[in-house]
Amino acid sequence: MNILQILPKLDVGGVETGTIDLSKELIKRGHKVIVVSGGGKLVNNLIEMNVKHIELAVHKKSPFTIVSSIKKLEAIIKEERVDIVHSRSRIPNIIAFFASRHTGAKFITTAHGYYSNHFISRVTGWARFVIVASSVIGRHMIEDFGVPHERVRLIPRGVDLDKFKFNAPDNSSKSEYRIGIIGRVTPIKGHGFFLQAIARVVRLFPKVKVVIVGDAPKDKPEYIEKLKALAKQLEIEKFVEFLGAQYDIPKIMSGLDLLVLPSIGQEAFGRVIIEAGASGVPVIATRIGGATEIIEDGQTGILVRPGDILEMVNSIIKALKDRDLSRSMAVEARKKVEREYSLTKMTDDTIKVYEEACKRKSILVIKFGAIGDVILIVPSLRLLRNNFPDAHISVLIGQKSKNVLKNCPYVDELILYDKKSRDKGLKGMLKISRLLRRKNFDMSIDFQNNKTSHAISWLGAIPQRFGYDNGKFSFFVNKRIKYLKVRATPLDEQFKILKSAGLDTTGASRYLETWPSKEDFLYIERLLKNAWVNSSQILVGMNIGSSPRWETKRWPLKKFAKLSDMLAEKDIRVVLTGSADATSATRDFMNISGTKPVNAVGQTSIGQLGALIKRCRIFITGDSAPLHIASSVGTDFIVLFGPTDPARHFEPNEKGIVIRKDIKCSPCYKAKCKNNKCMKSIGVEEVYKLVMEKIA
Repeated sequence: MNILQILPKLDVGGVETGTIDLSKELIKRGHKVIVVSGGGKLVNNLIEMNVKHIELAVHKKSPFTIVSSIKKLEAIIKEERVDIVHSRSRIPNIIAFFASRHTGAKFITTAHGYYSNHFISRVTGWARFVIVASSVIGRHMIEDFGVPHERVRLIPRGVDLDKFKFNAPDNSSKSEYRIGIIGRVTPIKGHGFFLQAIARVVRLFPKVKVVIVGDAPKDKPEYIEKLKALAKQLEIEKFVEFLGAQYDIPKIMSGLDLLVLPSIGQEAFGRVIIEAGASGVPVIATRIGGATEIIEDGQTGILVRPGDILEMVNSIIKALKDRDLSRSMAVEARKKVEREYSLTKMTDDTIKVYEEACKRKSILVIKFGAIGDVILIVPSLRLLRNNFPDAHISVLIGQKSKNVLKNCPYVDELILYDKKSRDKGLKGMLKISRLLRRKNFDMSIDFQNNKTSHAISWLGAIPQRFGYDNGKFSFFVNKRIKYLKVRATPLDEQFKILKSAGLDTTGASRYLETWPSKEDFLYIERLLKNAWVNSSQILVGMNIGSSPRWETKRWPLKKFAKLSDMLAEKDIRVVLTGSADATSATRDFMNISGTKPVNAVGQTSIGQLGALIKRCRIFITGDSAPLHIASSVGTDFIVLFGPTDPARHFEPNEKGIVIRKDIKCSPCYKAKCKNNKCMKSIGVEEVYKLVMEKIA
């Protein structure tokens, strides 16, 4: 793999050391590594390892510099044929995210700290996978940044065991005990609390020398002077030495008798803890953040309450006096580091994440239309799953049709877009787009093909967006195709999009599917039993309703009633189906029919309706969702077409028969019509004849 790591600077620090260590191991395993940073003293370390370093101003927060860096990074990714972009800080995350989106490289981030929740930090969660060094930071990314659990990968930092020589504490008394504190000199690191504890330690244990390793941030250089002033005020300046930034941490560790991490704020991990463990240096740390996951109190180190000076004093004295305890903790810590925190293990786990990112595509299918339209995309979902068995496939779906795919085996996730209520208007569209950005999709397949769906896929920062050029914001779709010139079936149109995405649609199965549950069948069994239907009785289903906005799709109610009466003479029981909108039509039916059908109008879910239609010998419907449900469950059906074109809305099926009259004005696609001649022209006798032929 070609792997690019990006971070602000290459000066001293845990992030920088981790980047160099990982680069060394990746090179050793035959991968190509490029590191992009703002430069620094550790660049030479990379050059010595034959790692290519490219200097960009990725540490600067200026919007102009960020935009410029995105373009430059895009060029680097293309030129170096980068597969993985691994970003390790917040400003580089923004640059890497957009550069990756434009080039198709897989974007990975590592959350190195306990970030505040603002825009710059939120980009960390937009990666394909977010690597965290501790479960504390993992929970932080999930709970505070909304990163889905399945995209968080826990990989503790690893230490290069070849660099750190293990020397266990001995029992001999020493003329001086060196205590170290290593890390950035900032308030959350607890240096002030530590110095107050040392002021008490030296009164009881005067053989102590404290070394403070690390620099203050460039924007707070005065903090070290404040600590020096505090040491003087506590009259311990002769016991304390400020060494500043140090690059040879193994050498520093080899001279310590005890390492202390007195942090009073959340820590992501605590790299120096495992470095001390590798070196045989006992550790005392505050019971906070990642330290609690590394240290087993009393076994591999000592944990104290943050800010508790007395507990810190007692723990330091105990570690210095009880050399057997210190030796035991050092030995156990080394074993744990070798087992859980080696550079080899960290690299193995990181490569697995890289491979998973490259191998496993994340695909968004957009279809938030009507129930019948969603059923019609099932063969396409099946084809996607067959072509990408390891992919994570999500469907952006509407409120009314969400239950269609509830049990679909080809889909990993349904994303609800409730555009008429919760996600209404521009605000709702922006909200759903933010959610899609966090999910980091590789491609979108737009079966909705309207202005909203095109805009959402673009706002969701999906790099490959497939759909039709319909002239409605189609410029948002960067992989657009022209509509078929001939009248095409729904699946012909869908398969053309899938073919443009590189899928082989030749010979692809076109059968529809729905998935009624065992509970759905039991519900229908009870419903029919309560209507005095025995198991051997022939049932014919009639869908007497249609969408409230499509009155023209309805066959006249009188004709349904007459057909019901004719079937009753043959001892065939009719079952009425329809949504709750058809309740008044049901009452009218009962008034004009001489028979008593089973009334299931408004009483079934999608799954239950599928179970009911499957129980029917034949099902009669207009151009509406139950047509596709009947096709999906394998029941013979007759579909009555009028104002719409069956060539565009019906997927041919050996179980289905289309009745349509060749009226001059049909198809007109009008929702209302004064005479509705196209539906009225369909005779009861011809429908009856087809029903009886099917039953026979």
